Amino acid sequence: MKTIINTKEAPQPIGPYNQAVIAGGFLFISGQIAIDAASGQLITDNITAETHTVLRNIKAILAEAGLTFDDIVKTTIFLSDMNNFSLINDIYGSYFTGNFPARETVEVSVLPKNVNVEISAIAVKP
Repeated sequence: MKTIINTKEAPQPIGPYNQAVIAGGFLFISGQIAIDAASGQLITDNITAETHTVLRNIKAILAEAGLTFDDIVKTTIFLSDMNNFSLINDIYGSYFTGNFPARETVEVSVLPKNVNVEISAIAVKP
């Protein structure tokens, strides 16, 4: 059995998927890119704003499921340019209280809508 999670506080999916799914006590959050939920605009002016937008979208999905960043057990960060790693890593770290999840970060040749960063996450539902 699975429960679908969608919130208007995060951008609506741009394909045949949901923002997140709860199954087996876990919340699986689809890869989030920097689309502003309120305006629908893509935020790619700078990597700082883009990364914060992605993480705010994840925060909104977590909140809809009754969870926080502390409940995340695994993330995957996709970057279009590994030279942005340090800046994105610093911003990413600021969203956690020190109880960091497992993670991998990979550079890819292209991301949806030609964004610079996409992050997916898995959280455990207590």
